[in-house]
Order: sequence, then structure tokens, then C-alpha cells
Amino acid sequence: MSDAEQRLADVQAGLDRACRDAARSETPLLVAISKTFDADAIRPLIAAGQRHFGENRVQEAAAKWPEMLAETPGITLHLVGQLQSNKAAEAVALFDVIHSVDRPSLVTALAKAQAAAGKHPACYLQVNIGDEEQKGGCALADLPALLAQARDAGLNVIGLMCVPPAAVEPAPYFALLAEHAKRLGLSGLSMGMSSDYETAALLGSTVVRVGSALFGSR
Repeated sequence: MSDAEQRLADVQAGLDRACRDAARSETPLLVAISKTFDADAIRPLIAAGQRHFGENRVQEAAAKWPEMLAETPGITLHLVGQLQSNKAAEAVALFDVIHSVDRPSLVTALAKAQAAAGKHPACYLQVNIGDEEQKGGCALADLPALLAQARDAGLNVIGLMCVPPAAVEPAPYFALLAEHAKRLGLSGLSMGMSSDYETAALLGSTVVRVGSALFGSR
């Protein structure tokens, strides 16, 4: 077994274990966060069978992914980082899933880009779950209005995403996001990273975003 295969198997085993403990029948989708890693680092995971990858920046993804997408059909690209409104058209063209819809101006830009491209990526509304000034994301109080605007604009909103505050127990934040998703009738929960993906799986995550556990330290 290659290093990439072993890391992939270890993460999947952790997800499976958490879902057994939670009596869940389906494990979360695993998105490998390949930001800052070049094609040579990514290809071993593709060879090991991984097909969902996440990037933080549109420009970085546009520089390295077209060749790999041509080599391996069936890869799904996720944008997990903050998205500037002026990059909306490029994001819609390249990505299949956008996890960071967090403000009205971005909803407007994405709706315009989708109409022009005839493509409708799945979207998550990013929530500033810890109410942190330095982080992107919609405030919980503004979430119903943002969801209504996004739906009216024709965005394919499938769930909520969050990044809990660092160095604290993430479980209460994951539970809070799940509670709000349920109230809003959304089934998708993009939560959990390398340090806490098992906790996220226990608390209902449908997508985990794992980088260092699959690629090693940046």
C-alpha cells in the first residue's frame, strides 16, 4: 500500500468508526483539501481513488487543475475558501461545489455568473459559527435572509458550512450548525477538518474537508 493509500484508508477508517458510534448508516463525503500542494503531491491520492478535492483560491486552482481534470475524468472540485465577488464567474466555470457563500453581494455575483455560464454549482452557505471578527461567514441572525435571497436568485443551496474557533472543543459549534440546518430544511453539513473530522461525523456532518491528514504538513 502506498503512503497515499494508507493515509486515505486511515481517514476513511476514522470516519467509519465515528459513524458506527453514532449509528449512522452513511459516512460523510471526504474532500481532500489540496490547497498549496502541487500536482505531484495530488496525483498519488487520485491514483489511490480519491475523487473529491478542495481548493481555497480560484487562481491557484485554475493554474493546476485543468491538466489533472483532463487526465482523470470524474473528479469533483470544491471551493472551500473565501470568494471575492469579482471571481464569481471563474469560480462557477471551474468548481462543482462552492462552500463559502456568505453575503448578499456574492449571491448576486454568483447568480449572474450562473446565468451566463448555464452552470449551477451546488452551494453551501458559510456561517460564522463562532462570531469571530477575523473570519468570513454569515452571522447566524442573518442566515434565514441570506438563504431566502440565494434561493430567489436560483442558487442551488444544499447546506451550511462552518469553521469553528481554533483551540476549543468543536462539538458545540458543530451541533449548533446542525440545529440551524435542520430549522432551515437543509440536509447538507460541511464541517470537520483534519483535527476534528471524527467529531464532525459523530454530529451529523455530510462533508468533511481534510488536508494535512491526507497530504502531510504544509
